[in-house]
Amino acid sequence: MHYSGRKVLVTGADGFIGSHLTEKLIACGAEVTALSLYSSFDNLGWLDDLPDAARQEMTAIRGDIRDSAFVRRIAKGQDIIFHLAALIAIPYSYTAPQSYAETNILGTLNVLEAARDGGVGRVVHTSTSEVYGTALTTPITEEHPLQGQSPYSASKVGADMMAEAFARSFDLPVTILRPFNTFGPRQSERAVIPAIIRQALDPNCRVIMIGDVTPLRDFTFVEDTADAFLALGIAPKIRFGCPYNAGSGKAVTVKDVIDLVLDLTDCDKPVKHDPKRMRPAASEVRALLADSSRLREHAGWRPAFDFREGLNQTVAWWRRRLAEKAVRREKTFMI
Repeated sequence: MHYSGRKVLVTGADGFIGSHLTEKLIACGAEVTALSLYSSFDNLGWLDDLPDAARQEMTAIRGDIRDSAFVRRIAKGQDIIFHLAALIAIPYSYTAPQSYAETNILGTLNVLEAARDGGVGRVVHTSTSEVYGTALTTPITEEHPLQGQSPYSASKVGADMMAEAFARSFDLPVTILRPFNTFGPRQSERAVIPAIIRQALDPNCRVIMIGDVTPLRDFTFVEDTADAFLALGIAPKIRFGCPYNAGSGKAVTVKDVIDLVLDLTDCDKPVKHDPKRMRPAASEVRALLADSSRLREHAGWRPAFDFREGLNQTVAWWRRRLAEKAVRREKTFMI
C-alpha cells in the first residue's frame, strides 16, 4: 500500500474498525491524524489499546463532526479522509432517531464540505450493509434497492446520498465503502458475536441470553474490512460517488455462530431467548449476503480470513480481556 508520507485523517478513529484502520495506516507509513469523540473521561477509546509505538506515530485529536468549523480546520491539507465517525447502535436509534440524523447525515455533510473547501484528494465515506434492509435478491450487489428499516439505516442512506450528491454536483473525489457485518477484537457487546463470546467465556454468566437466532449474516473479519478501506483509499481506477460492498460472500445464521462459539470455547452453557434483544418485527433485517466483485475488480480487494479463523482470534482476544479484568478486580480487592 502506497501510504508512506501521505497525510490521512481518520474520523471515528477511536471506534472498533477505526482503531484497526488507524493502526494499519501507521504501519504503512501514513501521517495519521486520528479523530476521537471528545469525552470528559479524557480517553481515546480503542486508540488507547494500540501499542505505544503506534500511538507515538499518530496525531490524536478530540472533537465532534457535528462542529462544522472544527471539521474544516482538521480537514485542511489532508490527502485522504477516511470518514468512519457515526452513531452505530441500532437499538438506540429507536430511542433517539434525531441524534442519528444529526451525527450521521449532518456530520457527513460537514466532512464533505470541509473536504471540498480544503482540496482533499480523496474521501472514503463509510456506509453499511444495513442500508439494503432485508435482501430482496442474493447475493446483494450495489444496485440492490436501499431500504431504511431502522432509524440508523435510514440515517446512513441519507449520508450515502449526500456523498453521491457531492461527487455528482461538485466533482468531489468521494467514494463509498459498504462493509457487511464486521467482527473481531475491540468490538463492543452491542454486536451479536462479542455478546455471545463474552457470555460463553465469563465464569459469572451461567446462561447465554440471545435474541433472534434466525437472521442470516455475512460476517467479515475486521482485518479484512480495514484492508478494504486501504484498498479503496488509493486505488487509481475507482468510480467516485459509487458504493463498494465489502463482505466475505458467505453467510451464516446467528444460531450457526452460537454453535461455533460453543465449540471453540468448549462451553456447555444453556442458550435462552431474551425478548429485550429483539428488534421490532418489521425492522429486523432477515438476510445479508455480499457480492463484492466490484471492489475486487476496481481495487483488488478480497478477504483473507475465513470465518472460523477470525472467530478464533476474536475468542483469544476476549480470553485475554476477561483475564485482565479479573486481575484488576483482584488487585482492587487486595487494596
